[in-house]
Amino acid sequence: MTKPLDLITIGRSSVDLYGDQIGGRLEDMGSFSKYIGGSPTNIACGTARLGLKSAVITGVGDEHMGRFIREQLLREGVDVRGVKTDPERLTALVILGIRDEDSFPLIFYRENCADMGLTEEDIDEGLIGEARAVLATGTHLSHPRTRAAVIRALELAKKHGAQTALDIDYRPNLWGVAGHGEGESRFVESAAVTQELQSTLHYFDLIVGTEEEFHIAGGTTDTIAALRAVRQVSDATLVCKRGAKGAVAFEGRIPDRLDDGQTGPGFPIEVFNVLGAGDGFFSGLMKGWLDGEDWPRALEYANACGAFAVSRHGCTPAYPSLAELEFFLGRGVRRPDLRNDAELEQIHWATNRTGPGAGDWSGMRVFAFDHRGQLEEMEGYTPAKGGAFKELCLQAARQVADGRTGYGILCDNRIGRSALHAASGTGLWIGRPAEWPGSRPLRLEPELGPDCGGLHEWARGNVVKVLCFCHPDDDAALRAGQEATVGRLYAAARRNGLEFLLEVIPSKVGPVDETTTATLIRQFYAAGIYPDWWKLEPMQTATAWANAIAAIEDHDRHTRGIVVLGLDAPEDELAASFEVAAGFPLVRGFAVGRTIFAAAARGWLAGALSDADAVAQMAARYGRLCAIWDRARARARVAA
Repeated sequence: MTKPLDLITIGRSSVDLYGDQIGGRLEDMGSFSKYIGGSPTNIACGTARLGLKSAVITGVGDEHMGRFIREQLLREGVDVRGVKTDPERLTALVILGIRDEDSFPLIFYRENCADMGLTEEDIDEGLIGEARAVLATGTHLSHPRTRAAVIRALELAKKHGAQTALDIDYRPNLWGVAGHGEGESRFVESAAVTQELQSTLHYFDLIVGTEEEFHIAGGTTDTIAALRAVRQVSDATLVCKRGAKGAVAFEGRIPDRLDDGQTGPGFPIEVFNVLGAGDGFFSGLMKGWLDGEDWPRALEYANACGAFAVSRHGCTPAYPSLAELEFFLGRGVRRPDLRNDAELEQIHWATNRTGPGAGDWSGMRVFAFDHRGQLEEMEGYTPAKGGAFKELCLQAARQVADGRTGYGILCDNRIGRSALHAASGTGLWIGRPAEWPGSRPLRLEPELGPDCGGLHEWARGNVVKVLCFCHPDDDAALRAGQEATVGRLYAAARRNGLEFLLEVIPSKVGPVDETTTATLIRQFYAAGIYPDWWKLEPMQTATAWANAIAAIEDHDRHTRGIVVLGLDAPEDELAASFEVAAGFPLVRGFAVGRTIFAAAARGWLAGALSDADAVAQMAARYGRLCAIWDRARARARVAA
């Protein structure tokens, strides 16, 4: 069936605040990581990561957390047309912790929350008609208003020939049969809940739950009897999750033993966090089901995705990309604690990063005004004037970008703090330097601290940029020291969820040839450093570029790419270097500074240029460089 959407999920959405400290009580958590959550929201993201075209129907508040959910869904590639903004209700919140492998305390803040405000009128028949499948979760069957919305969606799905699925997702306290402090509880018997569930089971083609969830759906704690009770009211394929024993699927009659159902391969992994594991499982299952795989293969996908989920912190952030899943299934388990498998984690990071904004960064036009030493040396400079001038640089950048993606800035925090903060949320790509200007051996900005702990304060949209003056001929001690500094910064960037840009400039250190940059790139990869971005000086020959790109692709097929730096070159020299670089798709664009701002800075600091004239001059130069790059890229595409 050819339709614009593969899957629509319907139900809960929330902001999940996950305790960062492992092994302690929720009462003792000192800090939290913020993620999106809620079973349908998790599944929509999990399936989108696996290549399905997914949408979600839910509700969020008209406030910061609601906007966070909407923006993060877009970054994950999920269609948000069904996300209702409720002006009267707040976005749901969940606080969670990891105590040990058996205890995962959580508190739901869902009193009259936005997603429980869904009504039948919020179900758009046109949207439902675009989907191959509609998936509901149990919580929204617990209230007459949301239940009516779910039933409406299921009836429309049947009308338009879509398949339907249910995640029983039984949370006793969300059905009102357990208290607020019992968020971790997964089973409380309730005849009323069983009756409500059984009255809807005939709507579904696929029903998925744990043994305890089938107990509530079937009205008995005997699993086989519960499955048979469900079978009496539904012809759906039943998939029963059994924890470490995997899962079993039943298409017809229920046999006498669970082991007689269809199964898929399991994975011997360490349990770190079970929260959200079922949503990861269902994401893999939906991938297999909608791709027409048989149940053993679909269950293999599901078990693998569940294994990823129980091995990592958070729900949605733990789920794999399709490339990651395929790599894992092909290579197998190397160590049971998957989150500490360096090869796997690199692929997970590189194929799931969403980065700042929701833009397409395959074309990069970056105005770099992170310069500190060069500006401080200009006549008339003061810290106040330097900060004010960088605000003018930001104005020029935004004027040229005009709201389009593929534009960005490099801006520091020491002189350019006001511009750096003002740029956040504008849609610009934002790189921020971490090195002490001109240092060799490399030193970092003191504000970062000896362990780079200062990165914890950086905005999540900032890309960590570090410039290293290095050369293949550096002596062993210098090389080891600089690589250690870069490595410490790189590890801290990953720990804080920040992308990393490594700039290398060998020409300021020694002679260069067509292999110099490629050799440096290989040395940094050998040191365990995998930049998201490379910033490289212009290379005049195609062979030099080919060597550098081969060095990157031999180690990291998923890198964001390369931007070309300017080194204060005149426009005509940059144009010539762009012509060579643009022929290589991995070179995404440029990051140029003094060619754009140097003359304006000198004039403005001397009082010879007004604010408006300085902005106009920089915007004109930046705009010309963007046009030069775009023309070079267009010619390269034609030639290819």
